[in-house]
Amino acid sequence: MVIVTRIRRDVLTLPAARLGPDNPLPALCPRDDVHRVSDRERAGMPDDMARQLGLAPLRSLLPVSLRDGYGRERQPRGLQTLVIENDRLRATVLPGLGGRLASLVHLPTGRELLYRNPVFQPADFALNGAWFSGGIEWNIGATGHTTLSCAPLHAARVPAPDGGEMLRLWEWERLRDLPFQIDLWLPEGSDFLYAGVRIRNPHERPVPTYWWSNTAVPEDRRILAPAEEAWHFGYENRLHRVPVPAYDGIDRTHPRNSTHPADWFYDVPDGRRRWIAALDADGHGLVQTSTDVLRGRKLFVWGSGPGGRRWQEWLTAPGTGGYCEIQAGLARTQLEHVPLAAQSEVSWLEAYGPLDTPAAGEWADVVKTAERRLAAVLPRDRVDAAYAAWRPYADTEPRATLAAGSGWGALEVLRAGLDLPGTPFPESTLGDAQEPWRQLLRTGALPDRDPARPPGPTLVAPPWRDLLETAPATAHTEYHLGVAQWHAGDRAQAVRSWERALRRAPAAWAALRCLAVADREAGHHERAADRYADAFRALCGEGHGKGHDDETWTAALAALGRETLEALLRARRPADARSVWQRLPDGVRGRGRFRLLLAELLLAEGRRAEARAVFDAGFEVADLREGADDIDRLWARLTDEPLPGRYDFRMRPDTGG
Repeated sequence: MVIVTRIRRDVLTLPAARLGPDNPLPALCPRDDVHRVSDRERAGMPDDMARQLGLAPLRSLLPVSLRDGYGRERQPRGLQTLVIENDRLRATVLPGLGGRLASLVHLPTGRELLYRNPVFQPADFALNGAWFSGGIEWNIGATGHTTLSCAPLHAARVPAPDGGEMLRLWEWERLRDLPFQIDLWLPEGSDFLYAGVRIRNPHERPVPTYWWSNTAVPEDRRILAPAEEAWHFGYENRLHRVPVPAYDGIDRTHPRNSTHPADWFYDVPDGRRRWIAALDADGHGLVQTSTDVLRGRKLFVWGSGPGGRRWQEWLTAPGTGGYCEIQAGLARTQLEHVPLAAQSEVSWLEAYGPLDTPAAGEWADVVKTAERRLAAVLPRDRVDAAYAAWRPYADTEPRATLAAGSGWGALEVLRAGLDLPGTPFPESTLGDAQEPWRQLLRTGALPDRDPARPPGPTLVAPPWRDLLETAPATAHTEYHLGVAQWHAGDRAQAVRSWERALRRAPAAWAALRCLAVADREAGHHERAADRYADAFRALCGEGHGKGHDDETWTAALAALGRETLEALLRARRPADARSVWQRLPDGVRGRGRFRLLLAELLLAEGRRAEARAVFDAGFEVADLREGADDIDRLWARLTDEPLPGRYDFRMRPDTGG
């Protein structure tokens, strides 16, 4: 047999914004969550769904860092890619950006099966910030877009079941401490790209698990799935069952028919084949199907309202056409987490390829015809057989490394002595971020750090917290111990640890900032403002004489400056906020986020016309959060005029215009 599958390196050049540095302040609190369901609504849901909706919500993003250092200035940049192709399909993978499939081209027809974003523009949609739209993304961790959206994955060639090669992607997911892998391969002559996915729980305790594969497709499609009902969730935070295809008299299987951004989780009956397709008016498009473990299917739409259209422009490029997403996950909805038993794993196979079948007509007839067509081009038993053939290869060791991910998996393997066949995390991948923690493992002591520098990331899992508790009690160790205790829910003990850190190093700005967060969360806003101001002054003092081109120090100054300004304005202390503003570097003050803060500061100072002038001059808040209402709330305080279109990112029906 001649194997025609090829895997090669390439470069994709796009207008791209820089990711910039991570936020050096620990993410002590969960971010504003737009995916909540009330207890009252949960009471009327199926038992397993209700349980999974309330299973293990995140206390914080720790140990992951926020990624908010990106901007919106785009220039041509080369993105490293890995291309896997046969004579039927060509898949382009971005190993440095979460393993995203940027493109999937059907070679005989020349059709791009995905929505291929013409730019790389990070935006604040991932759990930890930076995310970008387009292609197929692999979401693991917790409800939302993965913290690995803009992070590198390990990649290597591995043997495929047909004697050829697969492209393996793998990493250690840090929110839940779970290793996972994605094996991509194209059998000879296949019109379908296979993706074998495995998540392992190497721990001696159950772990909540989450997975959704999100595929961006052009929105001028009809979305088909084998369901007559769906769970609808919008940004008004209501989850309820609705009929498919029509709801409120409108056929919602056409993405442009919805006004506001919304999720439609199709309730595929048990025993029915799991699939979802996006077809154009001529009946051409993409189908995704899988083995039955990947239970859920979903449509996400931006809607035709001004907020949704503005987000589309923000995430892509004006005039390039809109997109929607078809998705597949482990549960009925993305609001659920599924328990994964101790020392067990879950795995499945997905398939992506072209489908030609009529899209117009009565729902039941169209779906039945599509199912028959799918059965003809990719029978269900062929998918099951491909999964069975792949499964023994999931443990096969990589042949040749193609890209490197992080060193966090190597650190966990070193700590726990884990054996993870097929997904090696060698010590050679350990880097500067992991080095202090490797020393803690080897010596029982955390090395000291220059107080002028941010203290670095904290590991918060129980074994690491135990090591911190027995380590020599330096200011640096007490700081990290407090962060780990905070994550564990022991806030009183965390405060005591940070206070001990301050006694050992009175100008320890990082500990002061943590205490300020604790005060803010406890409702002590005046004391929080005092501590934020003290922390900011201490940081400025540490940076005295250092050039402001130091990216890490500037990132700390910007992050702490923002939080300090917000705390002082909340405490109605505009004079103190003004003094903080004046100490910020010009490059920081010129950012869109800080232009918005300036407008708020001017309004607090009674300078309404000058605050309005900031809006009139124009600004772009690069890290505007999904569902955030910062801009429109401030605009409403300034004027009764309609919100200008350039600032309209509203996603809720009650404010969506």
